[in-house]
Amino acid sequence: MSVVDRHHINIVGHGSKTMVLAHGYGCDQLMWRFLSSELKDEYRIVLFDHVGAGKSDLSAFSRQKYASLQGYADDVLEIIAATSDSPVIFVGHSVSAMIGVLAAIKNPSAFERLILVGPSPCYLNDGEYVGGFNRSDIDGLLQTLADNHLGWSRAMAPVIMKNDDRPELAAELADSFCRTDPEIAKHFARVTFLSDNRADLSRLQTPTLILQCTDDLIAPQAVGDYMKRTIPNATLRLIENTGHCPHLSAPSASRAAVDEFLGGLAH
Repeated sequence: MSVVDRHHINIVGHGSKTMVLAHGYGCDQLMWRFLSSELKDEYRIVLFDHVGAGKSDLSAFSRQKYASLQGYADDVLEIIAATSDSPVIFVGHSVSAMIGVLAAIKNPSAFERLILVGPSPCYLNDGEYVGGFNRSDIDGLLQTLADNHLGWSRAMAPVIMKNDDRPELAAELADSFCRTDPEIAKHFARVTFLSDNRADLSRLQTPTLILQCTDDLIAPQAVGDYMKRTIPNATLRLIENTGHCPHLSAPSASRAAVDEFLGGLAH
């Protein structure tokens, strides 16, 4: 199966610069629809589903390949090679932020800029490092997910999304979680929440925007501050918003932050 079919790649827009949008855990490319609709007049937008998500080819899933985030990073490099002849602007949400970091370290020439939305190199608290979770928190989350995937999805979506005055957003996220193959979801969750890529950050040379919400349980501000200090060429921008998905709950503010970082790159 081709890379395009394996990842259900869709391309919209006709800009001179290519922008690759990579979704987070339990999501698919539909989660980018607000931001992509705002950007497609200026950029050529590449949308895709990670293997195991959305309309990707589930038969391509390998527990061995995807035992670490590097397997997903290698996919990203294949997607870029198949869709662009020049370096791309990569936008990664949540776990895909670190996937993009790993891909850019492996092949810097494939990337012009990185935009990391709600990133975290390590979710576990460790000494002075504040990741947001204790090991018992993560173990409990993973056990609940293993015991009751649908129940976990319905319970966690409002916590992750926040924006309680817009319950339709949490409902959409829960539905996305529920559409994900349960066995692949459990595996990807373990890889995501137990990964520690802090040592990789200093190796990243690509100009990078760290985009965080001011109130995000999954990636608290301390994580953004840590990444800003550790990545050599990084900019940190906070959006006044609650939750972990500003591209859904605050697309205009997200677009403004992206425009500010990219400047006139599209022209």
